[in-house]
Amino acid sequence: MMKKSQILANTIKNQIEQNIWLSGEKIPSIRDACKRYKLSIETVLQAYQQLEDQGYVRSKPKSGYFVLPRRNVFTSEHTQQKAIKPYPVKISDLLYDVLQRAKDPSIIPLSSAFPDPALFPHQALSRSLANASRQMPDNSMLTNLPPGSETLRRQIAQRYQAGGLDVLPDDIVITSGAMEALNLCLQSCTEPGDLVAIEYPAFYGVLQTIERLNLTAVEIPTDPTTGIDLDVLESVFASMDIKACWFMTESQNPVGYSMSDGNKQRLAELVNQHKIPMIEDDVYRELHVGNQSSLPAKAYDTSEQIMLCGSFSKSLSPGFRIGWVVARKQALKIQRLQHLSTLSSSIPIQLGLSHYLTFYSYDNHLKKLRKLLNERKKAHIALLESSLPKSALIHKSQGGYFIWIELPHSVCVEKLYELALEQNISVAPGIIFSSDKKFSHHIRLNCSYACDDKIAEAIRMLGGLIQAMELQANSCS
Repeated sequence: MMKKSQILANTIKNQIEQNIWLSGEKIPSIRDACKRYKLSIETVLQAYQQLEDQGYVRSKPKSGYFVLPRRNVFTSEHTQQKAIKPYPVKISDLLYDVLQRAKDPSIIPLSSAFPDPALFPHQALSRSLANASRQMPDNSMLTNLPPGSETLRRQIAQRYQAGGLDVLPDDIVITSGAMEALNLCLQSCTEPGDLVAIEYPAFYGVLQTIERLNLTAVEIPTDPTTGIDLDVLESVFASMDIKACWFMTESQNPVGYSMSDGNKQRLAELVNQHKIPMIEDDVYRELHVGNQSSLPAKAYDTSEQIMLCGSFSKSLSPGFRIGWVVARKQALKIQRLQHLSTLSSSIPIQLGLSHYLTFYSYDNHLKKLRKLLNERKKAHIALLESSLPKSALIHKSQGGYFIWIELPHSVCVEKLYELALEQNISVAPGIIFSSDKKFSHHIRLNCSYACDDKIAEAIRMLGGLIQAMELQANSCS
């Protein structure tokens, strides 16, 4: 017999599919649903969790559950047609051009992977770094070698504990930014030629690492609202000799989705069941919307298969290049690998960050940062909606500072990239986010900068280029 929660979930799902509830509308509150369907709060909560896991609704803190768009931006071109098979990774020259252009101050950096530098507390950080350097004991260069500053590791562990994740200082290894943390984790559990499961599309840093380590990628399709296709992942785990996987579960780059708690739990269960090490790239966790983020997949890890990687680069200071790994079982191996590469992240900067966390309110900074990023994302989306053709699809994710856009299929993003550069505008073409150079009609935009006249004009100009390319293609067909 079908459970009551499943019956309710199916009822509301059918209502959404029949357009009784439209995208963006609020479905009945938990209390109203209890009265209407004569069910307990627990049953309604279970039903709504199922709907959220399946990508039909999204919960908003203190507001309720809202219907999500049902169109999958990848279905027509990628998800249904892509064969799941290993791919050797070859990074295109275009990626390195995108990275170089982002450094040019004359170019509007809509392609940048980093937030607006003006958002960070540079003066407070400078004071903390100066204070820590003056007070640094003579032997600190030795005592703070891997796994890193004990005080900083304790402070990071305290933040995890406050968020509901059981992390001890000894579980943490401090690294030179998140990329070193992620690289060391992948090195710790793979050898050249091994198969690694990754998202599709994926952060290009994943692809760079896989190419450098001579590994082979197995790309798992994703849904822009629910995240990784866990059914496909389960099938891949059962049929291929996957040695590791690398996923983002919160504010994924480039798409922006955040997986529900239920899907994170299932993901953790899959890697535990198949005993496959997972690297959880968690660098955007502090940039969630609302007062508290959901737990990472690591919270559901029962046999230490998940290595959790974090960083201060996106929330406090990219230039300090301080990251970390939470890896109780693998911590010693990661330290040994670090000794063979960078030896240690900068000790003065570790101590400077620790000083900042002690004497300044990081949480107050984060509260302001999240508010600003959320406001700026909304402003960018409003500008894009008025500038892009109606045939473009803007994926409106929560948290983070990226916007993922599917353009009309008549628009080639490589050509758009070149035309935009002629106007001193840089965008991130979708083809740099997969090993097979797909997503040739997608772009990722950075929306962390204030929508001043310069940014607004750049977005309007970008919209004009896209509309002109679409019009030209239509007139030729």
